[in-house]
Parts: sequence; C-alpha cells; structure tokens
Amino acid sequence: MHELAITESLVAAVAERLPDQRISCVRLEIGALSGVVADSVRFCFDLVTEGTSLEGARLEIDEPAAVCHCRVCGTDFEPDWPIVLCPCGSADATVVAGQDLRITSVQVA
Repeated sequence: MHELAITESLVAAVAERLPDQRISCVRLEIGALSGVVADSVRFCFDLVTEGTSLEGARLEIDEPAAVCHCRVCGTDFEPDWPIVLCPCGSADATVVAGQDLRITSVQVA
C-alpha cells in the first residue's frame, strides 16, 4: 500500500512548507491514471496527521478523468481503464491528462 508513504510525504511537505501554522484543509488532485487510490489516501490521512499541525484538517480530493490523444485519427478520448485504446481501434495514443498527483491548495486556520 504505497498510498501510506505518499500520504506521509504529503503531510511532511505541507508541515515543512508551513511550519507553526495550523492547517484546516488540504486539496489534492489525483488523476485517474496516477496509480494512486484516492480512497486509500483518505483512509491514511487521519492516521498520518495525528499529532501534526494538520491534525483535524479536512482533505478534499479532485479526481480528474484521464484524457488521451490518438496519433492516428487525432481524437481526444477517455480510455477504458487500464487499456489506452482509441475508439478508432488504434493503440497509438498518448496520455495528455490524468496522471497528476499534486497538492492544489492548503488552507491555514
């Protein structure tokens, strides 16, 4: 469960960036193709924040869909997870969105 390590890193990064600040909300973006399970991060968040400046903070997660671009027909499409296959049948596609894992904002109490 690498989400525990990811959540620990997230909490450490926020606490390091905003020392001595009480945090009331953290907003994340976890893309559909990021390889991170948002529900697992939610589960780990309360455990990991215990005893830190983030304890009691709200966690809000935006989960944008994946978007791919077909190099054959030029169509942008949402892939059927986990296979990136264009509706035209081509597998020659690039992922253009949905791989991100990032902190989008932090609210200080």
